[in-house]
Amino acid sequence: MGKASRTKVDSSRREKIAAQRAAARRAEQRRRILIAGGSVLAVIVIIVAFIVFKANKSSTPPTAASTSSLTGTALAGVVSKVTSVPASTLDSVGSGNGAVSAKPQPVTGGTALTSGGKPEMLYLGAEYCPYCAAERWPMVVALSRFGTFSGLATIHSASANGAGNAEPYPNTPTWTFVNAKFSSPYLTFSSVEEQTNVPDKSTGSYTSLQKPTAAQSALLAKYDAPPYISSSAAGSIPFVDFGNKYLILGASYNPQVLSGLSWSQIATDLSSPSSPVAKAVDGTANYITAAICKMTGNQPASACTSTVQSLDNGL
Repeated sequence: MGKASRTKVDSSRREKIAAQRAAARRAEQRRRILIAGGSVLAVIVIIVAFIVFKANKSSTPPTAASTSSLTGTALAGVVSKVTSVPASTLDSVGSGNGAVSAKPQPVTGGTALTSGGKPEMLYLGAEYCPYCAAERWPMVVALSRFGTFSGLATIHSASANGAGNAEPYPNTPTWTFVNAKFSSPYLTFSSVEEQTNVPDKSTGSYTSLQKPTAAQSALLAKYDAPPYISSSAAGSIPFVDFGNKYLILGASYNPQVLSGLSWSQIATDLSSPSSPVAKAVDGTANYITAAICKMTGNQPASACTSTVQSLDNGL
């Protein structure tokens, strides 16, 4: 092979090698681009998934169990306001100026209900119940005129049951009597919160909490029925028995009054006689006080004021 031929072959080999190297470089560049693109795509997918998750989470109504409650000094401040509504404010509110839609009704032929040698006021309800939620506010206000509460805790009524069906007046701010104690020289207060505000999604019902005694269940069956309430509404809660002298069956005012308000706002409004909250809650508290005064023989005088006693005729 001549020198010219060898030079031509060497040149051809060098060109082929250079072409192979260039192709390899292009392949490596494409591989890197694909890897980088895949990484970017993965990040985008993760971000989109996170955004969708947050959107779905925020669009789901919170259950009562997820709502916050007051603790510490915030709780103590609200308890103080609710348990010490001035007598002058309560007298000024009187009957509630039409805000009270149902009053305690008299029991006919009932045997006196007592406990510990004192007349007994019995409450049966549940934490999920919005009507119980509304009724606890005036109960606390009224009972605080006869004694002292300890262990009160704040909760909300439920927003939806385990089947996902919305509850009326969802997340109504209220109290629970589960761990509460009431001390009074005038009467005994007994309470039963039968279910929590936490729904069981497998059954659609609420988790059991406290169980009434056989005697308490008998009172419910006897008085939470005709002629005191229609047969279609029998067994309604809240059920409040004032020594077998008077009954409250259901809420005494519209829970809508409390809608959108915090515990602190409600507690503050209780001392403002012209507020819708005071007219409904304090007005109901005055009727509850009047029923209790019938049990205690109008004692103490600080609770059984002339304004309260004037409501006796409306019971």
